[in-house]
Amino acid sequence: MSRAARADAASVSSATFAPLENPTFRAIWLVAQLSGLGWLFQTVAVSWLMATISTSDVMVALVQTSTTLPVFILSIFAGAIADNFSRRTVMALGWCVIAVSSIMLTALVGLGFYNPWLILAFSCLAGCGAAFTDPAWHASVGDILRKREVPAAVTLISVGYNAMRSIGPALGGVVVASFGPLTAFALATLTYVAMLWAIGLNKWNGRSSPLPREPLTTAIHDGARFTALSGEIKAAIARGTLFGLTSISILALLPLVARDQLEGGPIAYGVLMAGFGMGALCAGISNNALRRALSQERLTTLACVACAACCLALAFTPSLVVAAIALTLGGAGWVVTWTGLDVSVQLSSPRWVVGRTLSIYSALSSGGVAAGSWLWGVVAEDYSLALALEISAGALLLVAATGLLLPIRQWKEADQDSLGFETPALALDLKSRSGPIVVKIEYPIPEANVEAFLDLMRERRRVQSRAGARHWNLQRDLQEPSHWTETFRTPTWMDYLRLNHRLTAEDKEVDQRLLELQAGDLPPRTRLAIERPTGAPRRREQSGSFFFRR
Repeated sequence: MSRAARADAASVSSATFAPLENPTFRAIWLVAQLSGLGWLFQTVAVSWLMATISTSDVMVALVQTSTTLPVFILSIFAGAIADNFSRRTVMALGWCVIAVSSIMLTALVGLGFYNPWLILAFSCLAGCGAAFTDPAWHASVGDILRKREVPAAVTLISVGYNAMRSIGPALGGVVVASFGPLTAFALATLTYVAMLWAIGLNKWNGRSSPLPREPLTTAIHDGARFTALSGEIKAAIARGTLFGLTSISILALLPLVARDQLEGGPIAYGVLMAGFGMGALCAGISNNALRRALSQERLTTLACVACAACCLALAFTPSLVVAAIALTLGGAGWVVTWTGLDVSVQLSSPRWVVGRTLSIYSALSSGGVAAGSWLWGVVAEDYSLALALEISAGALLLVAATGLLLPIRQWKEADQDSLGFETPALALDLKSRSGPIVVKIEYPIPEANVEAFLDLMRERRRVQSRAGARHWNLQRDLQEPSHWTETFRTPTWMDYLRLNHRLTAEDKEVDQRLLELQAGDLPPRTRLAIERPTGAPRRREQSGSFFFRR
């Protein structure tokens, strides 16, 4: 290898592991590997226990659904809570729920009082805890580390989990085969307690806001609004949902592949899971090098094709070795896709809303996983296991083709931190709930710059609307055609302040470009007013009117 090639490889490796230099991230990440190992022990034990006490293929596949469906239902609420409260506290509460569910499951199995529905119920409770821990942990990455380290940190989180996946299922299979599911459940419980201990010892703070917390319903609405107006996030969510729906057949049907097609036991199932994890680990370690060589869209497309090939191989092979090799390909495609989509959402989201965008992405992609687990279980039970895997392979190829309509854009490491905002002096004493507030911004634009101005205002409309502006419109004076007025509303005065505190340095670049198109050197004039209804009388503090000029 040449000196330049060695230097480039060292640079890639250094970039991959740079986040571990942060002691807080390193401590939580390391214990997360231990708790991830415990989660995999529990997953293997639950899946195999279900396969031995139930003859229904659907019930076996529903094990995956039971842990992912709560994420689909609760993640949006969890994201709003993570953006309004301490993300560290939200993580701790989520892990408490996971630990309690594991303790209860361990006790019931130890007493011999369990059935398929009880197993699914406690798996569902663990999924409820995961719904709160995952958005809070992923959103905390940007609080603990610098912006440029976020892609490497997300990759490390995925690599760490899949490193455990490469050994966890095999160890879990050995534990279940040698000592029974009860031991696996007990070990998993200990790892969850270790995670709670690590969170208690390590502290980190999010970026505080000078404004009061948003009501939960408002926070959810604003997060959904921001997501709906962000093309990059919508593309990532759509691709994640479709990928989860189609690719989960690999994991959901794997116990059936081990039991029926390969005629193996829990050790064989663990070996197959280890093959999947090994592929994920290798792809994760080389993720930075892959991103340098190929665009994220190309990587996502190839990953879908790799998972499709894995499904086809599992459908036809009777060999454990061949199946394990095929699963390394599926594992690589799995981690490349999820890591790329996760980072795309992270880098497209300002800090004020990142918990909510990640939770919406997690909810919908988990919904796809939950629906896919049920779907492929039904197809396997009503028709055949091979047919279910073949159909999912064809569906994955269609998902790869969706890149033509919903491409994943190349990652931009832009400054997404919110800027400070100085509250304007007003002639009236407003309350935080006073409103609606009407904002008018006047621009003098020469005729030669009108087309460029309109292009920028389309971008500004998106920026302002994502931050909370309502009823945005642009007007041109009929008597003075060079005079343009941007108008929008916010429901209350507090909403107006929140809008301005949410704007990032990247958003403000639009304002600077608008200044370059104006006639004269003066900045645009801003006028603020409060609507005064002429119908039923209102309280005095809400019925005044005022103007603020800038």
